[in-house]
Amino acid sequence: MSLAPRAVLVHRRTEYEELLARYGTHGQAAFLLSRRGRSIDEVVRRHERTRQALREVAAAVPLTWRSSSVERADLDRFPFAPEDVVVVVGQDGLVANTAKYLRGQPVVGIDTDPGRNPGVLVRHRCADTAALLRAAIAAGDRAEELTMVEAVADDTQRLLALNEIYLGSPGHQTARYRLGGEGDQGPEEAQASSGVLVGTGTGATGWLRSLWLERGSSAGLPSPCERRLLWFVREAWPSPATGTTKVAGELGQGQGLRLTVESDRIVVFGDGMEGDALELTWGQSVRLGIAGTSLRLVT
Repeated sequence: MSLAPRAVLVHRRTEYEELLARYGTHGQAAFLLSRRGRSIDEVVRRHERTRQALREVAAAVPLTWRSSSVERADLDRFPFAPEDVVVVVGQDGLVANTAKYLRGQPVVGIDTDPGRNPGVLVRHRCADTAALLRAAIAAGDRAEELTMVEAVADDTQRLLALNEIYLGSPGHQTARYRLGGEGDQGPEEAQASSGVLVGTGTGATGWLRSLWLERGSSAGLPSPCERRLLWFVREAWPSPATGTTKVAGELGQGQGLRLTVESDRIVVFGDGMEGDALELTWGQSVRLGIAGTSLRLVT
């Protein structure tokens, strides 16, 4: 007998909750903000809107379903199941934070603050939740398959990201490595740089676009569902031992970019989640390419 679907509500602490965690009381937080020329009132209003949105979304889950909830800080420890429908209640970035832990489960994005969020990934209002949950489990469900990027290390560590994966020094030091594309003619190039960024079409509205604009790249930015990635090396340094000829490119289906570490430590993280990163050291290599898993975003 198959299990009933489970709605998993993903949320994050509000600014108000973070202030209380830091300063202890509402009064102390309000006092310190006022000293800086800010009022706590708007922070409280946004907190209340978010809490109300969570209540409305929870109430829309069918009575025959199971339900659970998880805060962003606990995503790496939450046991997502194949029958889950994931409801992200919050900002666009929270969808990206969640995507790396999923394996094909449908995702519904609910915007808690319309007009403040861009609404690229959280496209829906609380009132739409019930209909979206039904659509998520229906045959031929309405979903976009958003391309993801993956990094796979030679020791089998694996990392997924919806927007981009960054590889570089954990601090502000220079990263040293050898870089080359699979099937390239000639050896890998030794480089010293601020790191390497590999991004998707979803990430083309953020960090990837900044690098693309800065370089004046002739490569078109991919669309979110397009099976194509762009990559850029940040601030490659030319020297007698390091080169700058391989600093940008595209990756299509089946193509990969390989990086071999030549420094004490390089970290690999996705979508700004530095706390959940791969760590590589001397001689280790990592391959970057299009992930076999996509994000199924219910439309």
